[in-house]
Amino acid sequence: MNKKETVKQVISEMGGIAKTADFAAAGLHNYDVSEFCKSGYIRRIKHGYYCLAEDNNISEEQILAALLPEGIVCVESALFHYGYSDFTPRKWTIAVSRTIAKSKLRLDAVPIRAYFIQNKNFDLGVTTGDFSGVKLRVYDKERTICDCFKYKTGLDSEMFVKAINAYAADNNKNLSNLSIYAKKMKVYKKVFDTMEVILNG
Repeated sequence: MNKKETVKQVISEMGGIAKTADFAAAGLHNYDVSEFCKSGYIRRIKHGYYCLAEDNNISEEQILAALLPEGIVCVESALFHYGYSDFTPRKWTIAVSRTIAKSKLRLDAVPIRAYFIQNKNFDLGVTTGDFSGVKLRVYDKERTICDCFKYKTGLDSEMFVKAINAYAADNNKNLSNLSIYAKKMKVYKKVFDTMEVILNG
């Protein structure tokens, strides 16, 4: 297998986006990667990340999975994912640790709005979801609803009301987890005063 075939195979095995380290593991040098980039065979998405130049179908979901695997889809984007909002966010809303290097959030190909989360609650309610065929980390429904209360001042009021009502009507809701998360996130009274009115109204 020649170097060009190796490059193509590495990118394919990595789901369409490969890191410099992936090429190195396959025996390719930085010089090889640079030359393939100059010749137009591959293109750089961000420093250290490449895809085949001919591949114009690299999705925002693929880029997020490859370049920001520690991020968690949250708030507006999570609401849309669960069908609690019919408003497609203009930016991906992604939860990240407060200690993350800001350079990791500079993804020119994907518009992002970052929510900086305290480490103690960062993994609370995290699960994985299917986003156009790509697996991304996302907060579950209960964590997302708690986040709606936590960040209510930054949310569109109509979106907030629709989301809370949609959750209340969801047959798969888990009020036990909602209670646990709400207590840990210090929004318990707000969440359950509201939920009580909706559920018993």
